[in-house]
Amino acid sequence: VQLQVSGGGSVQAGGSLRLTCVASEISFSNNAGAWYCQFPGKQREPVALISSGGSTNYEDSVKGRFTISRDNAKNSIYLQMNSLKPEDTAVYYCYSRVDIFDYWGKGTQVTVSS
Repeated sequence: VQLQVSGGGSVQAGGSLRLTCVASEISFSNNAGAWYCQFPGKQREPVALISSGGSTNYEDSVKGRFTISRDNAKNSIYLQMNSLKPEDTAVYYCYSRVDIFDYWGKGTQVTVSS
């Protein structure tokens, strides 16, 4: 199982970035997908989740700014990040859980400068 992540980078405050996570050997249409972030010295924490049924949940600080979505045909999930703030600076990870197994993509750095 592989979760291939792309789309991080550096942007000024107020800008936008879109993260992409492409899954192999698991299906996002059958399993929930999520984005986590990790701040320096902290544990990973959830940012946004999309269930297999398509319902979404967001951490309070990103509501109205970030959107998680899914493309079943491409077996991908996305995180559209708008109105970025310096406090959004973190490493972002794609995550899925299948049965009792947790799968993580490689982290991608998002840096927002003021």
